[in-house]
This record gives sequence, C-alpha cells and structure tokens, in this order.
Amino acid sequence: MEEEKEFITSLLNPQTQNQAFQELLLQYQKPLYNHIRNIVLNHDDTDDVLQNTFIKVFQNLKNFKGESKLFSWMYRIATNEALTFLNQKAKKSGISSVELQNKAIDNLKADIYFDGNEIQIKLQKAITQLPEKQQLVFKMKYFEDLKYEEISEILGTSVGALKASYHHAVKKIEAFVTTD
Repeated sequence: MEEEKEFITSLLNPQTQNQAFQELLLQYQKPLYNHIRNIVLNHDDTDDVLQNTFIKVFQNLKNFKGESKLFSWMYRIATNEALTFLNQKAKKSGISSVELQNKAIDNLKADIYFDGNEIQIKLQKAITQLPEKQQLVFKMKYFEDLKYEEISEILGTSVGALKASYHHAVKKIEAFVTTD
C-alpha cells in the first residue's frame, strides 16, 4: 500500500506525472480494455470508453482518497463509463439497453477481434437476460477472474451480496443455455 501511495504522489507531481501516467497506462490499459469490452462487447466502442476512462482517471486523481486500491477505483470509473456509454447509445438508437446488447452480440460474429464460437455467443445472449448488477458480477468473476473482495470494492457491494448475485446469475445462465 505504501508503494501505491508513492505512485499516486508521482502521478500528482507535475515533474513526474508524465512518466507515472505512462506506467499507469502500461499496467492498466489491457485489463481495463478487457473489463470494458466484457460490458460493451464492441471493440471500437471499447476503445472510446477506455480513452474516456483514462481521461476521467487523470482529471480526478487529485480527488482519489486512497480508501480503496487504485485498481478498484479505476475499475469503478471504467464500469460507470461503460454503463453510461451503453445507456446513451441505446437512448440515441431509441432502443432498450437489452436490445442494444443483443445487437452487439449479433455483430460479434463479424468482429475480427472476437474469436468465439456459437457456445460463447449463446453465453453472451444468456448474460444479456440478467439484471445489470448480475451481469457485472458474472462478467467480473467469470471472464476476468476477479476475487469477490475486489468486485466488492469496485461495485461497492458486500461480498455476501455478490456471492448471491453470482449464484443467481449462474443458475439463470444454465437455464438459458440448456433450453433451445
């Protein structure tokens, strides 16, 4: 934790800021990309949201109080940015966020950055049927292999509630995948 405080200090110091931010990008760009991609599903949209996320991180770093890990704080920003992006895109298109997600899944087959098969497409469709919170918990646990404690910090929810959400999500997905 002491190391993280020093790193944050270097991010805030105008003389070390550029190099520290480059390190931040190097360390978190790929995991945040994957996290956002799991939410928005589209590569180009993910790039846009990732860029917005790093802009927000940079702009709000001075407000970071260190009550959670930097990783958790950044993931929270990325999650909020991704959800806001989806809601705005759905609103602009005049459709629900579920319809938007289903369109994105249908477009996955043509996406050169997606190397999944029919089973993964069906899994994605099953996930869209879940309430938003269960979707997030499932994706963070299943695809990103985050620990419940990390997800708890990111989403601001108790570990017990997260375990219950994940359990319910798995049951719903199993039911969806096994029916045709």
